[in-house]
Amino acid sequence: MADIIDYKIIGDDMQIVEIELDPNEGVRAEVGAMMYLEEDIEMNTGTGGGIFKGFKRMLTGDGFFITSFVNKGFGKSHVAFGAPYPGKIITLDLQNLGGEFLVQKDGFLCAAQGVDIDIAFTKKLGAGLFGGEGFILQKLSGDGLAFVHAGGTIVEKYLKPGESLRVDTGCLVGLAPSVDYDIKFVGGFKNALFGGEGLFLTSLTGPGLVYLQSLPFSRLADRIVSATMTNRGESKGAAGIGGELLGGILGGDKRF
Repeated sequence: MADIIDYKIIGDDMQIVEIELDPNEGVRAEVGAMMYLEEDIEMNTGTGGGIFKGFKRMLTGDGFFITSFVNKGFGKSHVAFGAPYPGKIITLDLQNLGGEFLVQKDGFLCAAQGVDIDIAFTKKLGAGLFGGEGFILQKLSGDGLAFVHAGGTIVEKYLKPGESLRVDTGCLVGLAPSVDYDIKFVGGFKNALFGGEGLFLTSLTGPGLVYLQSLPFSRLADRIVSATMTNRGESKGAAGIGGELLGGILGGDKRF
C-alpha cells in the first residue's frame, strides 16, 4: 500500500508540487528535483531498491539514485518539487488507472512512498530500433499518487478500442498499458528529406488514456543549440572582420 498524501500544484508555466506528509509518510523523487522541505522531513538518497534497480534506472536516462523524503516529526510537514523546464505537472492516481502507467523516460518527478518505479522495454522491434525517446519507458505501479512533468501544453486523449493516433515520438508523455504502440516509418522521399519531423512516428492504438506534450525537452534543447551555434557563427564573423580592420590600421596597411 502506498502512502496517502495530500498535495497542491503551485504556479502556471513553471509549476511546483507541494506534498503534505503526515508523520511517517514519505515521497520519492528524482535526485535534484527537491525545491524546499520543512524541518521534520528526513532526506535519504539510495538506489531505490538495490544496485540492479539503480542500473535499470540508468538505462532510462535517469540517475543511478533516487531520493526518499519521510516526515519524522509528530505533525504535518511539507516538501516541494520543481519542474526542470517550462510545462505542466500531471497528477496520476494509479489506483484509478488500473495500478500501472507508462511514462516517458525523463517524465517522472515524484511519487508517494510505496509506488514502484521501474522500466518497461517495448516488445516491438520497430520501436526498439528507431524509437528514440519512446524506446524505453518508465513503469509506475501501485495504488498511490505519482507526478509527471511534461513540456508546453498538455493534451489528454482517451483512445477508443481500435482508434489510432500517430504522434511525434518526443511528444508522447505517457500511456496506459492497454494502449498498443509501435514506431512507424513515414513513407515518401519528400517526407523523409524535407519533412523536418524525422523519419518515424509513434503509432498509438486504443483503448486507453494517452498524455501528449507540445514541447518535449529534446525539441527545446535542439532549438537552443541551433540558436547558440548560429549566434556564435555571426559573432565570430563580425569579430573576424573587426580584427582584420584593426590589424590593418595598426599595421600601416595603405588600404586604411
